[in-house]
Amino acid sequence: MNAHHLPTGSAYFIAPETAKAESHTLSVLVSNEPGVLARVIGLFSGRGYNIESLTVSETEHEAHLSRITIVTRGTPSVLEQIKAQLERIVPVHRVVDLTVRAQSLGQERPIEREVALIKVVGSGEHRAETLRLADAFQAKVVDATVEHFILEITGKSSKIDQFVAILKPLGLIEICRTGIAAMNRGPQGM
Repeated sequence: MNAHHLPTGSAYFIAPETAKAESHTLSVLVSNEPGVLARVIGLFSGRGYNIESLTVSETEHEAHLSRITIVTRGTPSVLEQIKAQLERIVPVHRVVDLTVRAQSLGQERPIEREVALIKVVGSGEHRAETLRLADAFQAKVVDATVEHFILEITGKSSKIDQFVAILKPLGLIEICRTGIAAMNRGPQGM
């Protein structure tokens, strides 16, 4: 047998991965206690998985539970491995791949929304154009002076990306995005 055809010790070489990477949204219910977020993030960074979006907030105050929403990219087998590894972290209570659940319900993706605050500096026609665009994108002016606007926009990430791209030449100087909040359609909970 030729030396370059010998299998390695890694399980990744047992079967060639033919599936392409796809973006998935994971929802992770955890106890709200110190160090939990660091352990979840450590799982991703320690294994070379990328996090495209990360949000976390306490959702059930009395039960001391927080919900972490993670958008990551990988092949189906890698995503299944990420989910299994997350489920082994204490104190993770539940891990749901919202993308897989949406597809099982006959939907393309879960409901996903993001909020962004965008600061634009300008005067004259740029200022008027910024206000016209804000109206067209249903963005709200949350702060304004004669020198700047701070706009708030809510929507799909693609909508926010488009809004940001259009505002860049008009004096956009700062952006703050929340990351994605996501939930599946239908009557059942996470």
